[in-house]
Formats: sequence, C-alpha cells, structure tokens
Amino acid sequence: MIAHMNETKELLVLEAPDFSLYMKGVPYDERYESLKQYRMKAGLEKETMMFRFDAPEWESIELYDVEKDQLASVQGKELAPIFFENRVYQLVITPKTDRELHFYHEHPGIREAISYVGKKPHQILMGNLQFMNEVGLTTFSIYSGHEQLLEVTFEIFPSKLNYKDDYLRLLDEVNEEIYNLAFHFIKKTFLGASTTLSDKPSPTEFFRLVEHYFPSFCRAIDRIEVQPHHELVTSYERVRADRIKRLDQKGRNYLRKNPQLFYEARNGIPMGDRSFLPEKGLNVKKSLSFDTVENRFVKWMMERLVYQLMDLKKRVMRPSGLYDVPVDEVLIGRIDRKLFQLKSYLKKPFWKRMGPIRKSVLNMVMQMKPGYRDTFRMYLIINRGLALQGELLKMSVKDVATLYEYWTYLKVGQILRKKYEAVDQSVLQVRQGQLFVDLVQNKRAKQVFRHPQTKEKITLSFQKRTGNLPTVPQKPDIMLEIEKKGKTYSYDYIFDAKYRIDFSREDPGPLEEDINTMHRYRDAHVVKQGGPYERFAFGAYVLFPWQDEDNYEKHPFYQSINKVNIGGLPFLPGSFKLVERLIDRLVESNPEELQEEGILPQGSISYWESQLDEKVLVGSVKTANDYLQFKRGRYFEIQANRLKGAWQKATYLALYVTQEAASQTGAENGIQFYGEIIDVEIMNQSGGESSVRLFVDRWGTLEGTIRPVGYGIQHYMLTTKQILMQAKELPELFMTLGEELKLWRMLRRLTTKVHTELDESYVDRAQKIQAYQIGHDAVVLDREAQEIQVLHGEEVRQRLPLELLERQPSRVFKMIRGEIFR
Repeated sequence: MIAHMNETKELLVLEAPDFSLYMKGVPYDERYESLKQYRMKAGLEKETMMFRFDAPEWESIELYDVEKDQLASVQGKELAPIFFENRVYQLVITPKTDRELHFYHEHPGIREAISYVGKKPHQILMGNLQFMNEVGLTTFSIYSGHEQLLEVTFEIFPSKLNYKDDYLRLLDEVNEEIYNLAFHFIKKTFLGASTTLSDKPSPTEFFRLVEHYFPSFCRAIDRIEVQPHHELVTSYERVRADRIKRLDQKGRNYLRKNPQLFYEARNGIPMGDRSFLPEKGLNVKKSLSFDTVENRFVKWMMERLVYQLMDLKKRVMRPSGLYDVPVDEVLIGRIDRKLFQLKSYLKKPFWKRMGPIRKSVLNMVMQMKPGYRDTFRMYLIINRGLALQGELLKMSVKDVATLYEYWTYLKVGQILRKKYEAVDQSVLQVRQGQLFVDLVQNKRAKQVFRHPQTKEKITLSFQKRTGNLPTVPQKPDIMLEIEKKGKTYSYDYIFDAKYRIDFSREDPGPLEEDINTMHRYRDAHVVKQGGPYERFAFGAYVLFPWQDEDNYEKHPFYQSINKVNIGGLPFLPGSFKLVERLIDRLVESNPEELQEEGILPQGSISYWESQLDEKVLVGSVKTANDYLQFKRGRYFEIQANRLKGAWQKATYLALYVTQEAASQTGAENGIQFYGEIIDVEIMNQSGGESSVRLFVDRWGTLEGTIRPVGYGIQHYMLTTKQILMQAKELPELFMTLGEELKLWRMLRRLTTKVHTELDESYVDRAQKIQAYQIGHDAVVLDREAQEIQVLHGEEVRQRLPLELLERQPSRVFKMIRGEIFR
C-alpha cells in the first residue's frame, strides 16, 4: 500500500562547516501498511543496517531511529533499516560558504538526478534518489573541486524479501546451482565446499578440499596409467629407395623438391623418352605415443598441486611472521605424505617422458574418459578455478529483480534434477578451453531431462523466443515442455518471474496485470496443423517473492490454477513447496489428464476425435488360400451368421493371420495389415448361406506387428483405430472400458513390456482382463472390490480405490511406479 505523506520523515541530517545535508523519505517498505506496524516488526526482528560516513570536518550527523520515532546520533548505535528499493528519497544540500559543491554517484541516473536550484552564491543541490531494484551498499560523495568533503555509504534493503533469510540465500543458491551445473557438465557431483566465487580459495579451504578429494584423485591417476589415452604418431626416416614400404604425400613432395636423388634406370619411372628411379626417399613410420595433450595436462595438474602443497607447507612452518607459534608437525606430516605420493608419480618413466603443456584442455577425452574425467573434475573442485563468465555473473548483485529472475530458472531446474535424469544443457558452454555461463536474454539457455521410468523428455528453456505467431513474438522467462508417450506434440507450461507483490489486499499475491500477462502468453502461443489454430501452451503461472505458502493456498490466484491453469505461485528459498508440487503433477500426469485440464489447447480436436474413435474390425485369416485371396483382392470375407453387434460401425479392417496361415505363406503371425473400408457386399453361397465381404482401398502396414503372445481370434473382433495403432500384443485390443484403457496407458508410459492377461485364449470370446503383467509384478483391476491391486508374485503390495483412477490418476501412477520399480 502506498504510504501516507504524513509518514514521510527526515532520515538523515548532517551538518558540516561548508554545507548542510538533508534526506527525507518513508522509513519502511511496502510490506507494511503503517510506520507503527513496521516499528513493531523491527523491534521483534532486530535487523540492523550498515551506515558509515567519512568527512575531514563535520559538526553533527543524525539518522532516523525507527523505535524512538526521532533522529538519533549515528555513533555507537545500531539502527533498523530505513532505506529500501523502489523508494524515492529527497536529498537537499544547502551551502554555508561560497565554495561550489558537486554531487557524485557511480550510477549516472542517480548522479544526474541531483541538480542546482537557484542562483549563485545561494545555489543549493537538490533532487530525488530512487534505487529501483538495487539492493546492498550504495555510496555518494560531495566534492568541492577535487577535494572530497563527504562520503556516505548506506545499505538498501529489499522491499519484497527478507534480507537475511531470502536475499542472501538467493545469492548463495544461484552460486551453488551454477557450480553444480558446471561440475555436472563433466559428471554430477556433490559440492562440499563453500559457494564463494573465487578463483583462488583460501589456504584452509584448499587443504580441506585436498584432504577430501586426494585419495580419489590418486585412484584416477592409477586408472590412467593402466589405460592411458594414446595416439598414432607419424614419423619419417630417410632410407634407400628399395626400403621404402609406403610413400605418402609428404614423401612424394620430398622427391619432387630433390630431383638430384634420381638416376637413370631401364625399368624406372618414364619421363619423356627416358626412365628414372630415386636413390633415397622418406619412409612413413607409424608408432603409438602417450605424449598427448591430455596426458600432459594431467601431469601439469599434478605439478600444480605439488607447487600449491609446497607453498602451503611454507605457510604452516612460518605462519604470518609469528615466529613464537609452534609448528603443527602433524599437519606438516599430512602435507609431506601427499607431496611424496605426487612426486612418486612424476618420477615414473610414463610421466617423465611427457612434454610441457602449452594450453588448457577441455575436450571429450577430459570430459568423458574414465580417469581423465575424474582427475579434471577433482582438480577443478580443489582449485575452484572455473571461468564462470557471462551476463549472470557480470550483473551487479544489487539488481535483485534480475537475480530473482535467474534464480527462478535455476531453482526450477534443480527441482527437476532431483527426480529426473539430466540429459543435456546449454546453460554452460565451452569456449577456448573454459566453461562459460550463458544465461543472457539474447540467447536460449535450456536444460533437458528424462523421466527415469517412462523415458519421456522434459525440456526447461530460459527466455525462449517463440516466433512465427499470428500476432507478435513472445519470450516468457521459463518454458517447461513435457513430452508424453503416444503424443506427437509436447505439453508446454509457462512460468514467469515477477519481482513484485500486490500488498493492497489483505492476502498479498501477484498483481492483476501480471495475471493478465499470463493470459496473453497462453493465448498468443498457438500453432496451426492442417486445421484451426490450437494453443500449445497449456498453462501459465506467475512466480512472485512471497513466503507464506500455507495461507496462500486460499488465494483466488492459486485456486484459479485448478480451474483454468492460470495463476500465481509464491517462490523463494525455503518456500517452493507449491511450485514443486505443481511440476511433479505435470510431469507425472497422463496425457489424457493434462488434456482435460486445458482450455482448447493443441491436440484438443484429435483428443475429441479419439473419444469417438473409428471402429476397426479385425478378421481371423485361417488358411494360406484365404490369406492370398484377401491380400490380392483387398477384402475380407466372413459368414454373415457370425457377425453380431455393432460390426456395421467399423470404418477400418485389419487382418489377423493365424499361425497356420503364416507358416504356409511366410507372412508374420499376428496383425500387420489394415485399411479403410470402402464397400460391403453380401455374397450368396450354396446351401442358402450368405457371407459378407468388406473391401478396402489399399492395405496399409502397422509400424510393428501385433503379436498373438499365446492368444488368438476365433472369428473376428472389434477394437478402435487408436488402440490398434498403439498395441504391441493381441490381448491389448480387448480393452473397451475407460478404466481398463486408462490403466493400460498409464502402465505403457512406464514400460512397453506390459502383458495383458485375459480369461480366454480367444480374444473375441474373452469376458474380462485378469491382470496386466510386468515381469514378476501384476496390476489387477478388481471391479467387485472396487480397487486396483499391485502384486509381486502372489503378494498384494498395494490396494488403491478404483475411484482414485478418475479423481487423481497422477497419484495412482506414482504409487504403482513406486511399487514396481522399488
């Protein structure tokens, strides 16, 4: 809520011999409705700000004391924060002498905001200081000519975050996630060190890291010695012509440049009307060499560690010039043992023959090959020498809005990485032997994950620019693209970081205009695939900096997520439960469940059509003669008295070739051919019986033959085209009820090796599905007990209410997956 003007206070008053300085503003942030409310909170939290000044001459200086509601002396007292981001502070500097005063701040916008008012010699400096999304320390100075009369440094606090609990943790988590990504680039590892960004760790930190990683470093070197990287080296030796076994381009060029080596011979190389042979030439010699750039780099790493350990030993033996401090002999012994082991390696003939390194190496051998990958990874950890560059680490850490934007992307990636396999990423790039951070708005950074059981692909993009839209291109902060088995398109969800909160309500949340932006994002992301435009963004969510997740669940913009898939979610370090829950639900849900949540998104038309899917009549072909006639004549014939039910609704025909017919014709046993029915004829046969012929325009071929796996079709059966296209085994065509189909699709996301067991060996005579078998496990849909049972052998491990399959299918999916893959 906007502060009342009567709560504007004098925040800083400074008297110096040459001038007076005044700063006025509201001494609390927008989270609080009044100064009284902030005063109570500040008294409880006891948070203090940093303030310092430097002046060669000064008379008095006072800062506003929130608890006492008055100006108080700066010296010897810690005061509550009174300067906040996105606030305007009025600054007035009144001269007391004829000296000309100048205001300076490193930021040009702030520097230019302070200007002269009035005429000489009574000019005053006046203007408004506005610190947008900048948080941390800021400094301004007052000069007269080149003489500095005053320098003031004070701390600006975030208005939407708790400085200690949220802002500093944002910084730490961004640093930690970047290092985790960097080391995962080689191989994912746990970082036991601090997250301080430094090219040179402290001696204490260095030795702690050496102690922890040195045994692994040595094991990696041992592995390299057993299986070293090598290369074929080509060398040349000058020999007599009769000893030349192989002549390459270099050897031929050598002979061309040395014509004096040739002599005239009867059976030589014809040149004009004469012939010649060489006396000598260059013979090619191939040999194995271990003196590669990778081995040189490993040797350089060992030499570098020796140098660092020796330097550390000198420091321990003479600590900071304090000669009376006793030397820690135990520590010296631990350092000496490591030095001895490293020097022993370097004395071996294998390493002694290696030449010097001329450049750092970061190729596929160093990244992927066992031994090399591990030594390089551990050396990086010990030295913290990653060249992490790019806009992310060039940005001022004061810019909390940008920091929040980057943190949201990295944190969502971290949430995904906890449960799903990281496959690829472009956040970190390799350039000239160094790792670079690429999280900039003019490039697309993305991370790719894979579901460990379903193998479905999950892509998390940052600042993905979507062009070729009917209106204007869009570029949301985060795009989550989830692929699902059996679907040719992905399910896309937009997350947009907004570093602002609506404090005008009793229950703070995202601003309405930010929710409107989410509507725009979702409506704008459309695609045309042979029909009307369809949305491919299924949901859009604002991420905003708020801590109270439990109470926020009652907020209208949270409840709207379940209704229209648009809303807001609080997201801060320690407050990401709701975001994590949403992502987990989106990734684990079946495509049908996600499709039902959407409002006319991409795939809706095909989804509706699938609900009224075309029927397929699958006819049994029993003899080789029938098979040849049906294939050539493009039809299937069956006795009319065998046709029952809704066979007339069939729009497609498929052939089931029995084992007998397959063995005589060389065709595959099962269902391979299908086609669209174009005509039906009634054929009169002798004896008064009649048959029905169903004609197709042409025979198409399924991607894979549907195998009988111990089952068969006695005469014919009906199924749907969608099931026919997805089925791998014959009993899968039996499924007609919604629960059976939903459960089968759920299990097929986990594995393609789902065997459907029926109560009859002929599918067209079966009455029910007895179980879905996955190895030694089985999933049973028991309609009498109204439950789903998960069995391992004969043991029932889990019982789930059948109604849960309709209300919370993603929960059923996770519980079944937990039992089968535990």
